[in-house]
Amino acid sequence: METLMSILVGILFAIGTYLLLTKTLLRIILGTSIIGHGVNLLIITMGGLKTGGPPFLGRKETNFTDSLPQALLLTAVVINFATTALFLVLSYRAYKEMGTDDTEQLRGMGDE
Repeated sequence: METLMSILVGILFAIGTYLLLTKTLLRIILGTSIIGHGVNLLIITMGGLKTGGPPFLGRKETNFTDSLPQALLLTAVVINFATTALFLVLSYRAYKEMGTDDTEQLRGMGDE
């Protein structure tokens, strides 16, 4: 199962990197969001099922789940949503002001 998840994380990172290298702002925003989802899957995969006893006296279970990666994942999801929303608002405002979402035209290379 971990092998399949690590392959999926690699695919998400590859797709996100490809989208980050394009010229349009919307694809760049989607690329950062997809990389964020890849990081979330990486955190869940790395914090999988632990062996050994949980830190409670009198318990005899041999498997338990650590709650720290889940708390980190919840924080990462909120941060990913907030940054995606901020990027979308800034991209919409730049499109309304400049009339384009092409990063080459937004740079103002024609003046140089």
